[in-house]
Amino acid sequence: MASDVTATAKKIKPTLSLAQIMNMSVGFFGIQFAFGLQNANVSRIFQSLGAKIDEIPILWIAAPLTGLIMQPIIGHMSDKTWLGKFGRRRPYFMVGAILASLALFVFPNAVALWMAASLLWLLDASINISMEPFRAFVGDMLPDSQRTTGFAAQSFFIGIGAVISSMLPYILEKFDISNEAAQGSIPPTVSISFYTGAVVYIIAIAYTVFTTKEYSPEEMKSFANAEGEAEQVKNIKTPAQKFIRKGLIWMAIGLGLSALLFYHNSVAVNKLEKELYVLVFGLAAYGLFQVLAGLFHKANNDNGLVEIMDDLDHLPDTMKKLAVVQFFSWFALFSMWIYSTPALAQHLSNTTDTTSEAYNKMGNWVGVLFACYNGFSALFAFLLPLLAKQFSRPTAHMIALIAGGVGLISFYLFHNENYLILSMAGVGFAWSSILAMPYSMLTQSLPSHKMGVYMGIFNFFIVIPQILAATLLGIFTKHLFGGQAIYAIVLGGCSMIVAALFTLRIKDK
Repeated sequence: MASDVTATAKKIKPTLSLAQIMNMSVGFFGIQFAFGLQNANVSRIFQSLGAKIDEIPILWIAAPLTGLIMQPIIGHMSDKTWLGKFGRRRPYFMVGAILASLALFVFPNAVALWMAASLLWLLDASINISMEPFRAFVGDMLPDSQRTTGFAAQSFFIGIGAVISSMLPYILEKFDISNEAAQGSIPPTVSISFYTGAVVYIIAIAYTVFTTKEYSPEEMKSFANAEGEAEQVKNIKTPAQKFIRKGLIWMAIGLGLSALLFYHNSVAVNKLEKELYVLVFGLAAYGLFQVLAGLFHKANNDNGLVEIMDDLDHLPDTMKKLAVVQFFSWFALFSMWIYSTPALAQHLSNTTDTTSEAYNKMGNWVGVLFACYNGFSALFAFLLPLLAKQFSRPTAHMIALIAGGVGLISFYLFHNENYLILSMAGVGFAWSSILAMPYSMLTQSLPSHKMGVYMGIFNFFIVIPQILAATLLGIFTKHLFGGQAIYAIVLGGCSMIVAALFTLRIKDK
């Protein structure tokens, strides 16, 4: 496929068959199987191991922080990798799969909260090693005319993988496997689900690795030249002094706010939440990376850090506009993933007791609901290319996000748990589009030789809202919402509608 002599001679990236596109995407079934288990069960595991409801967001912060660090690094590395018959992106798929499968086997055996939080770091880092190159993979292998279909195929497998993984504990309970556990332990239904996920993950990734061949660097360069891309040269645009100046400013802001926060909490009666330290130290860390990039650049050592920081300073215009849409979309999603089980157990079953039958039944029902929105997502994946062709990619994305926002807000309005399946239809429509449309719009504006690193940087605008959600939602729930977690999900619905409005700024080429 990738070595088609005629296509290479013409320097035109060939269109692929539907079967080839599906083979490329099967690996995402395994990736989302792991994410589905994580999203539906980790809050439940944390609470089973003794976490309080307002502590859950800070424990979840491992996932977005790991992505923030890992994805641009892996993207930059994969852009510069070529291992002959093993390819460019596929080695990262396989390494991530092996590590993630090991983490999934160990996770259910966590005996303490700190151990579960540490395993979440390991699991998410491993998933990111596999996942980030998959986004660039579609940009590498498909012409722009097929990229919406390519990302929609990923959405389909993501939906199917998440449906099965989210429902596993519920299904296993129907086979008389215990869904209850003593305080400080994890139910057998959850443990067996995680073991299953480990096996599925590595098989799905291996299928894509062994059924897909990548284009060589020479072929990629010929395609880029045919499409009028600039010559692939290392050209750092940001002066060293600018790196250093900006870095010092950000470090001063971050450290200054850290000092103020520490002083306030040492003298005040009403102390601010410890989650705020994540935000202020994050600002200081960003400044430090800028300073280091400036020093390296000044010494004519334009390494990966310098290139990533420079690329971050010179984002394509389409990417900047999509970043705002992503910010509000993923803030909404994270509110749902963090709070669905505790919010619905509290709102519909009037319980916060994690050992109770009512709480654990609601936990299983949340797994079913998550399976529903992912199932709807898989179905809507076939609709997205048609909507994009009929209207435009931004308009199709806007419609989907509005549906998702209304779905999240309806969590508060419905008082019968069965009606929440209707809510999940809206959320599933939005989820399907979030997984496909932003990437389809983004790849048309990216140079082929920086596809991986820009995909990694694009992940910042997924991770930053998740960090804010993990930092602020616990504070809001405790101090503004009177401990009623359902309002955190309503806030997420409003955020998704704001994201929909910002899609109006994007022009589709």
